[in-house]
Amino acid sequence: MNIFIMGAPGSGKGTFSSRIKEEFNLNHISTGDIFRENISKGTELGLKAKAYSEKGLLVPDEITNKMVKDFLSTLEDKKNGYLLDGYPRTLDQAKAFEEMTAGTDLAVEKIVVMDVPFDELTRRITGRRTCKKCGAIYNIYSKPPKVVEVCDECQSPLTQRKDDNAESLKVRLDEYSKNTEPVIAYYEEKGMVSKVDASKPIDEIWPVLKEILKK
Repeated sequence: MNIFIMGAPGSGKGTFSSRIKEEFNLNHISTGDIFRENISKGTELGLKAKAYSEKGLLVPDEITNKMVKDFLSTLEDKKNGYLLDGYPRTLDQAKAFEEMTAGTDLAVEKIVVMDVPFDELTRRITGRRTCKKCGAIYNIYSKPPKVVEVCDECQSPLTQRKDDNAESLKVRLDEYSKNTEPVIAYYEEKGMVSKVDASKPIDEIWPVLKEILKK
């Protein structure tokens, strides 16, 4: 079973990717991890990607596509399938992936979209606070600490990620609308998309998601 999991920032892709990987014994491929690995190893592609990132620019599709292709070639257990998170983000990436996997066991079979209204995503992300000391995560709207900006567990100050503000989030959501929603529409025309209402509590989402993937 080969799956893309897609959704806007804050939709729960990371949370459910871990559950899907364990439940279905899939290779979990995160493009964020692939980028970080290439950069840390100083590969040619990693150095090129780093140069763009340091300038605040998006890494070109051809570099991203090559990284994904190289990673797929290293998978030892291709029969179990994969869960690809964070890719494709553009139509060009989607079409490039189709070309690189055509006629192989690595062609994508299902697209799962974690669907959350943008106003809920804003609450999730701008309200997120993290304790650097113990790693506890809070949300000032849905899971506030007992004392404002103080961790319940270790009483350390809570912090907000630099890009978890409304301005940064708007840029990320605009990018998602412009580039990734057309990818979802592309796969919808092929009848490959299953949308999950990811605005519900995790315990309500998971049974629905499992049922979709078992079909």
